[in-house]
Amino acid sequence: MELSQIIPHIEALIFASEKPLNTPELTELINNALGFIEDRAGIEQVETAIEGIQEKYAAEFYAFELKQSGGGWQFLTKKEYHKTVALLNGDRFLKRLSTAAIETLAIIAYKQPITKSEMEAIRGVNCDYAVQKLLEKDLVIIAGRNEDAVGKPLIYATSKSFMDYFGINSADELPKINEILMEELVQATVMNNTAIEEEISDDESTVLNEEKEIIQDNTENTELETLQK
Repeated sequence: MELSQIIPHIEALIFASEKPLNTPELTELINNALGFIEDRAGIEQVETAIEGIQEKYAAEFYAFELKQSGGGWQFLTKKEYHKTVALLNGDRFLKRLSTAAIETLAIIAYKQPITKSEMEAIRGVNCDYAVQKLLEKDLVIIAGRNEDAVGKPLIYATSKSFMDYFGINSADELPKINEILMEELVQATVMNNTAIEEEISDDESTVLNEEKEIIQDNTENTELETLQK
């Protein structure tokens, strides 16, 4: 079976599927769809076709790309368009979660596997209700028990649905905490500097050079002239 025959069918299947499709699933679906062709597609051939599709949509003029996510293949919006898409969706999914649930979900995501008592030690409050809501929404799962702890408490981890929603394959692909903090620090610094510049620029008694450094401050002179009058 020629790649030129396989590729458009793979694109159509991935695009139409509500869940990620893995390579064996795609291979079976392709062979069922093109059953009239004696030459059946193999997994290696489908993998080659997927590589071609990935290369195709890596081009800058496509707003989405083919990525492995949640144990299968999906077309996902490229990172540079995430904020734009968020305006459309309005973060509807996370808005249905309370602040407590979102905080608890973040703790589980970055500390998994984790017990409820460990979550409560971090948050400082009871997490029963938040954990129950996350379980109901299939964002977290009970991953077993901590056999080394007293009472062998349940341990929690993020679910496949969580991975699908955030477009990742494992918790290892989550943004690093230090990267998030650094981004927030940079944004705060930029906003602070902008506010300072605006405050200074509104003050006619202060003169700045091109590097935004104060080269002349007439504040004291102005105050002295006022006193002399």
